[in-house]
Amino acid sequence: MNGKNHSNVRLSRREILKGSLHAAAGLAMAGRFAEAAAITAPKAPLKAKAKSVIQIWMWGGPSHIDTFDPKPEAGNDYTGPLNNPITTNVDGIRIGELLPKLAKMADKYSIIRSMTHGNNGHETASYMTQTGRKPGGRDVFPCAGAVVSLFKGRKAGYKGLIPPYIVLTRPQGRFSEAGFLGSKYKPFATGGDPGKREFLVEGIAAPGITRARQKARRELLHKLDRLGGAMKDNPQIRKLNKSEDEAYDLILGDAGKVFDLSTEKEEVREAYGMNTFGQSCLMARRLVEKGVPYITINYNGWDTHKGHFQTMRRKLPNLDSGMSTLLTDLSRRGLLDSTIVWWGGEFGRTPKIDWAPPWNGGRSHFGHVFSTVVAGGGFKGGRVVGSSDAKGERVKDRPVYPWDMIGSMYELLGIDPQVKLPHPQGRILRATPTEADGYKIGGRLTEIM
Repeated sequence: MNGKNHSNVRLSRREILKGSLHAAAGLAMAGRFAEAAAITAPKAPLKAKAKSVIQIWMWGGPSHIDTFDPKPEAGNDYTGPLNNPITTNVDGIRIGELLPKLAKMADKYSIIRSMTHGNNGHETASYMTQTGRKPGGRDVFPCAGAVVSLFKGRKAGYKGLIPPYIVLTRPQGRFSEAGFLGSKYKPFATGGDPGKREFLVEGIAAPGITRARQKARRELLHKLDRLGGAMKDNPQIRKLNKSEDEAYDLILGDAGKVFDLSTEKEEVREAYGMNTFGQSCLMARRLVEKGVPYITINYNGWDTHKGHFQTMRRKLPNLDSGMSTLLTDLSRRGLLDSTIVWWGGEFGRTPKIDWAPPWNGGRSHFGHVFSTVVAGGGFKGGRVVGSSDAKGERVKDRPVYPWDMIGSMYELLGIDPQVKLPHPQGRILRATPTEADGYKIGGRLTEIM
């Protein structure tokens, strides 16, 4: 073979190699275009089974062993004095002994006993369980309440004067609820205490000022505002007057009456419990009746490092009365089928009790395995999803991650878990993550949907 022919052979190999690389690149690009098309292609809208969510947020992290995943066989170092779980009205399901009312209605809710994320920090674990995203990274994601407010609130035709995302009674304070969606989607925190005879909602009712005096003040303001009266047909003035009318309707009109718990029968209020949590549950039911898409009951006091069992004997009966009456009341009014009730906190508590001073029978943070309870809105009752091991220390089967839980809830609300969220810089970010984002996925809760 001479040099010329050899040169031609070498050139043809290069051309073959070059052609192969172009072909591979073309196939790769085609694959990417196909993947992008699959992501952006419009999907058939999900049929919504739920209209509203009542989130019972157990701020601080409740013990799974003392509530919905008892382990009596584990021994005293795990159960402490609460070692007699009770059977429920569903065969094979037992729950903590201080929840007798909820035990009589286990057919109305399902227990997820294999929730996990492995994070033991309040702020970071709260962020994970409320947003369905891992902490860190360049973006702060919105929590489920903000996302529901986005897709089920004003833009979706919600007409009420009451904000579409309400927190009873104070914000969690652990993270930015609205994230990159912005302040427009932050919740309205009522403040006040619905457990008191007069529930004063901050920004709506003022202490010491009667409704009659509020009305008189407004009438006097209008008499003094001669310029506004003369320009009442101006478009900008009309907008201001409309905003004022809406604000005063919340203060003095029918819209604001939803916060007046004195209109409820005394026996109804007593059934819920005449305490902050019980009356917050009643308030949540009233807000659902008004069509509010998302209500969070922020029930704090579950960070029980010290004197855990004294706290449980005080707080669990209140939880039992409030939550059981809420489920019963929603069911009787035909609202449970369209309302998701979601109970849980940022994590559980350590299964093994710390008896030494200064803890004196305390339980610490525990994100390896914990429990969540769901009811209504398309979630079936009388079921248990997953399990923890014999001592409640690890997931035994069917791990469920926060993003699995939130994605399942979105589906029942008719929200596509992979819908694009509006981002201020136009980045493509979805409502829930996938394995491609580096997340372990347990899957939707199809067993109970």
